[in-house]
Amino acid sequence: MGFLDFIENINNAVNGFVWGVPMLVLLIGTGVMMTFRTGFFQLTHIRHWFKNTIGALFSDRSVTAHTEKGDRSISQFQSLCTALAATVGTGNIAGVSAAIVSGGPGAIFWMWIVSFFGMMTNFSENVLGIYYRRKNEKNEWCGGAMYYLRDGLGAKKGCQKLGSVLATLFAVFCVIASFGIGNMSQVNTIAANVNKTFGISEAAVGIVLVILSAVVIIGGIKRIASVTELLVPFMATAYIIGALIIIVGKIGMVPEVFSSIIRGAFAMRSVGGGIVGYGVMTAVTWGMKRGVFSNEAGLGSSVMVHSASNVKEPVAQGMWGIFEVFADTIIICSLTAFVILSTGLVDLETGAMISTSTSTALVSEAFSTVFGRFGSVFITIAIFLFAYSTTLGWSEYGTRAFEYLFGTKNVIIFRIIFVAFIMIGATMNLQLAWDLSDTFNGLMAIPNLIGVISCSGTVIAITKNYIDRKLHNKDIKPMYSNWVDIQMEQENAAD
Repeated sequence: MGFLDFIENINNAVNGFVWGVPMLVLLIGTGVMMTFRTGFFQLTHIRHWFKNTIGALFSDRSVTAHTEKGDRSISQFQSLCTALAATVGTGNIAGVSAAIVSGGPGAIFWMWIVSFFGMMTNFSENVLGIYYRRKNEKNEWCGGAMYYLRDGLGAKKGCQKLGSVLATLFAVFCVIASFGIGNMSQVNTIAANVNKTFGISEAAVGIVLVILSAVVIIGGIKRIASVTELLVPFMATAYIIGALIIIVGKIGMVPEVFSSIIRGAFAMRSVGGGIVGYGVMTAVTWGMKRGVFSNEAGLGSSVMVHSASNVKEPVAQGMWGIFEVFADTIIICSLTAFVILSTGLVDLETGAMISTSTSTALVSEAFSTVFGRFGSVFITIAIFLFAYSTTLGWSEYGTRAFEYLFGTKNVIIFRIIFVAFIMIGATMNLQLAWDLSDTFNGLMAIPNLIGVISCSGTVIAITKNYIDRKLHNKDIKPMYSNWVDIQMEQENAAD
């Protein structure tokens, strides 16, 4: 047995444990708990969070206004775009395809369920991220699971050492995952698709990506945010329009697609008419895995970018977390699923695959049934933009985790290594990297969810404080983080 075979066997064993029933309970259970404890905030206050997220783009200039040159924070919209840059990636195309191929149409239903409860997991992560964030030596906001594990869980009686250990483990897992899910896997997908569609060599694609990435990533969070706030709206809008054209053209298929998804989620015909219990469990498992891979709710990843926002109100950034999951999974992943299921590539009665294509090729084939050759070109460009933006976003996640472990002065080392690994990702067969991505996603989620659960009382208190002030007009003191309170006191004293 070779070394890589040994690593793969170990990874498969760990992956099986990480993505087994315990993770299902922990991941969905955390979202369910936070949903109930906040009174189904994502539903009961849907008008409010829509108005204060996507609606605010048209009514509140402060949401999109760039910070001053000397201010190292970014705007709320930039933080959303950077987070979406990392979450809207190959998971929205290859991930949805894999879920349908392996779990049947019913996997999409469980992807929706995971995302519904994941909205409140992501909300909670962002609330805690803003509340426990700190300023580094460059006057940049630094937040994430590391900080609410160390300073939130760690502040509880007898939990100081546990909080510190879990914070360190999370940071280590995040750094490793950033090279897999956030770098080599994404770049490998780009290079393979560009080579297949345009005949350009993987090495040439790798060189171009290294140059493009180095210019942006080494410039830090403000440069990354400046790029993603232009790239994300463009790529998401283009993809949504393309998918909607197909779905509108197949509008008569929509009821049948819905029916196939619901039947596959619960009933007798999941995964090509297999055994009922096995079929349903497979649909659940693949829906959960691909849902998390797509929107990353529960991983504790996107909170590291959200925490760099110039917002003072934890719940304000929490609501952007709800919208992030909604946009990624409920909109973009659902559109991908409906395109695949409505274009005759899957038997909607049994859930069996008619097409022999898998991964991105399945989505490319679905678009080609309507757009012809342009369909495959369109998907190749979409994958390029989605995967490249994911690489930019994850570079910042890895940077923040590396900074937590080794200090602010050493982050340039991580950024240089990260850019160098892009070339490796473009030119090597990286099936193992894809497999490792799932494993380290799960490993990141474990300490993060422990942090969210242990600090859930803080989330509830902050949320209640916000609702009382903003919706019930009570005259009470805001629950900002201690750092914001100190800053405000200093500003008032200066005035």
